[in-house]
Amino acid sequence: MTFKDLKLNEQLLEGIDSMGYEKATPIQEQVIPPILAGKDIIASAQTGTGKTAAFLLPLLHKLLTEEHDHHHINAMIIVPTRELAVQISQALEGLSYFTSVSSIPVYGGSDGAIFTTEKKALSSGVDVVVCTPGRMIAHLNMGYVKLNDLRYLILDEADRMLDMGFKDDIMRIIGYLPKQRQNLLFSATMPHKIRELARTILHNPVEINIAVSKPPEQIKQEAFVVYETQKIPLIKYVLTQQEYNSVIIFCSRKQNVKQLTRDLKQAKFSVNEIHSDLEQEQREQVLLDFKNRKTKILVATDILSRGIDIEDIELVINYDVPNDGEDYVHRIGRTARAASTGTAYTFISETEQNKFARIEQLLGHAVTKATVPATFGETPAYTPRQRRTGGGGGGGSNGKRRYFKPNANRKK
Repeated sequence: MTFKDLKLNEQLLEGIDSMGYEKATPIQEQVIPPILAGKDIIASAQTGTGKTAAFLLPLLHKLLTEEHDHHHINAMIIVPTRELAVQISQALEGLSYFTSVSSIPVYGGSDGAIFTTEKKALSSGVDVVVCTPGRMIAHLNMGYVKLNDLRYLILDEADRMLDMGFKDDIMRIIGYLPKQRQNLLFSATMPHKIRELARTILHNPVEINIAVSKPPEQIKQEAFVVYETQKIPLIKYVLTQQEYNSVIIFCSRKQNVKQLTRDLKQAKFSVNEIHSDLEQEQREQVLLDFKNRKTKILVATDILSRGIDIEDIELVINYDVPNDGEDYVHRIGRTARAASTGTAYTFISETEQNKFARIEQLLGHAVTKATVPATFGETPAYTPRQRRTGGGGGGGSNGKRRYFKPNANRKK
């Protein structure tokens, strides 16, 4: 289905064309028509499926074709992180380039001048506000935010917002909104707490479920079963087997991010780190350098597993096994975006084997266990849910065994 088939506004179609979009993705095909019809929506969609445009396009169409007051806030998009607010704002700016729709991102960590700019927009009126909960609460506390005529509320990454403890802030913001409005809720997963939230704020919603807790088929997944002390040497080995231009390494703890980054810098790799200890300006610069390929390797906590839009990431490495299957899917989903291919490696220590077995259960299949080169010495057997005594090589019996081998079609 093309975007013309969806009968979107002509000015909006110009913006779509300028951004190089041609055909709607499955989530866009299913979500856009009911939104245009004025229905409330609860939708789940995997990262990289075109979810952002799925709600931005019908929102922009409505703002272009229906009467509304430009001196008030007409739509609010609430997101969990600054990075996602920036990403959505950039997409919004591109899609609305040939229109008169106004928008502003509102998120914390910026200076006083930016806060003043936000205050002016929120008090004088703007068509679309993309905000994080805490920053919007800060403005609401001052009493100048014009929400009386708001027509559209969108919650994106709702599951992540609840995980981050934003439920009370969200409900407080909603308390300022008019009761007659269209509500759209998007979530990567649909646990019980999301359905409870949906029952509270949505009215007879249309439910659309595109997401499944499984990674795209074009991601090549492999795992290395190792001792904890073998992880950093193995990372260095993997990164020297072929030339990579864009790699993300995920760690579950900030301490591991910092230590691994130091070790890779000492080994002369082009690497930087991103985690919550960095100031917002530092995080934005790190992301920009990675996006522009000034930095080839980014070591990150799960702060980066959602809400960024960087294409052509060739390799994702899970230095630590993620805490659950959903985090695993979102981490490795950073690669193989927009129908490209990618590779994801996971390093499994002895204490992480049960955790990884649960992830394999969610995936519905065993992940291939690549054999660690003999030069690294003895490695543990993969025996989750059993008492492990060590030894036996890195392959394990719960997956196909093969030797680690870089993709043949990449430049050495």
